[in-house]
Amino acid sequence: MTVKTLAEMLEQMQTQLAELSRKVEQLEAAQKTQPQALQPAAADSMQTEETRPQITEEELIAISGAIAAYLGVRVRIKQIRLVGSHSWAQQGRVWIQASHKLH
Repeated sequence: MTVKTLAEMLEQMQTQLAELSRKVEQLEAAQKTQPQALQPAAADSMQTEETRPQITEEELIAISGAIAAYLGVRVRIKQIRLVGSHSWAQQGRVWIQASHKLH
């Protein structure tokens, strides 16, 4: 790698950094003028009981059966809450990546 190549890479990085700084400033300015537009989590938490997805009776029976098979005893389900999370997908990716052989 030559000094000229390094200088070109540094110049490109500086250009990208300046561009990113401008975008951050724009986003911060937009957040000050419209704070709720950039916060989708608040809208999700304001869902009413009617707008949340409902668990069907068949799904409830399947969940109850799976828990009973796992624990070995019949269980009474008092409450089920649907939780949106990316942790299962992330854990799956971690498991798959860990199974690859590194050279």
